[in-house]
Amino acid sequence: MKHHALLATLLLCSQLAWAADIPTVAPAADELKPARALIAKKDWASAAEALATYTRVNPTNADGFNLLGYSYRHLKRYDESLTAYNKALALNPKHRGAHEYIGEAYLQLGQLDKAKVHLDALDKLCFLPCEEYTDLKKAYEAALRKTN
Repeated sequence: MKHHALLATLLLCSQLAWAADIPTVAPAADELKPARALIAKKDWASAAEALATYTRVNPTNADGFNLLGYSYRHLKRYDESLTAYNKALALNPKHRGAHEYIGEAYLQLGQLDKAKVHLDALDKLCFLPCEEYTDLKKAYEAALRKTN
């Protein structure tokens, strides 16, 4: 019985010691919040400028590149938009937002075949229907109806 109590005490102490080594860091503030506010105001030029700066400083942030592409797309700067979306997807191939938005860009450019590639990617990424898949599917189907 003594061994069980000793073992339990050692186990408890080791877990407490392990827990003490885990840093308690507060969640990071959303560094993209100012850009998101500009997007919410539909101030595409200011958002694109802020996000271009942000992505230069944070070249591994897929969300930053996705939002940069979104802003460029609303400015009808499609080449820059596609470049930013592709960078987001290179950083995170499972980025659902980037798949949706690049698909929408391809639809705006009349490239339904390329939009379908991203719709199919979302179909695989979303175990259950997700908003990104549903939105792109609606837009894709509307574009198909226009071509027929």
